Amino acid sequence: MDIERETVMQIFLSLVAVGIFIAAAVFVSANYGTNGNLSAQGGQFLVGVIGLFVVLMVAAGLWLERQEF
Repeated sequence: MDIERETVMQIFLSLVAVGIFIAAAVFVSANYGTNGNLSAQGGQFLVGVIGLFVVLMVAAGLWLERQEF
């Protein structure tokens, strides 16, 4: 089974972006969580992490769209 280079790049970029998102979410929850609850500042940072994830996925999609495989 051969997979096209474009598909491999899409999978790789998606995995990297999701990995960064998970690492950032764990970092925020570990540093701003107390007794299983997230502080107000931690909640703001988590919203920022989600926003950055969306921006990262848009940038990755635009980059992939402009590549010639």
